[in-house]
Amino acid sequence: MNRRVFFKTSVVSLAAMGVPATKVAFSASDVPGYDYRRPSFPQGSRLVFIGDSITDMKWGRNEKDRNHYLGHSFVYLIASRLGADMPDARLEFFNRGKSGNKVADLRARWRKDAIDMKPDVLTVLIGVNDVSQSRGAGVDIDRWEADYREILGRSREANPVLRLILLDPFVLRVTRLKPEETWTYWRGLIDRQRKIVAQLAKEFDAVHIPTQEIFDHAAEKAPPEHWIWDGVHPLPQGHELIARNWLRQVSDRWPAK
Repeated sequence: MNRRVFFKTSVVSLAAMGVPATKVAFSASDVPGYDYRRPSFPQGSRLVFIGDSITDMKWGRNEKDRNHYLGHSFVYLIASRLGADMPDARLEFFNRGKSGNKVADLRARWRKDAIDMKPDVLTVLIGVNDVSQSRGAGVDIDRWEADYREILGRSREANPVLRLILLDPFVLRVTRLKPEETWTYWRGLIDRQRKIVAQLAKEFDAVHIPTQEIFDHAAEKAPPEHWIWDGVHPLPQGHELIARNWLRQVSDRWPAK
């Protein structure tokens, strides 16, 4: 039986069962997308995401391997959504997260992994490793702010019309972060960092995504363990939270006409 006859027979059969033929989808283009507001980007825009392991999520360093080149973080979710719903935009997505990175590590590789990538849209999420690797010695918050401001300034100088999106570092009180003293130390530093991120977003006219507030609110709906398994790294549903909020706020800033 050829394909055309099969489809015709299937529609007639469903109609006989009381299912309207118009409800049957015959191609991917007939399937509606998610109900969300799309952002507007110039055709062919390059979207680069840079940060630590939360962004990284084992993206493939072999750029010829198109099965794994984005990893499985919120970057993948954003790329899959926009790639399916905005195919005419021909957007390019690049993951440049690196597990274990602190803001000083971003500064050291900024030329290669941020500026030389020539992004039109640059998303940055950094900060939690500065806390986790401090081993009680504390974080030089002034140095952290200076490093962050420096890399953003270098990118703005390289591309004055660069679209920037800054995400707050975040934690939830899970596993190793449950003890009171540990939680107080981590959350205190994270709160100081995210105030800086909010200020930098204003200075550089960036979209600011308050991810700590997003996860705090989510933890009121379901236990923290539902969103972040170890206090730092989101589970799939946690990455979906980030992706949804990225899409909403970026679309609010640069709405499709």
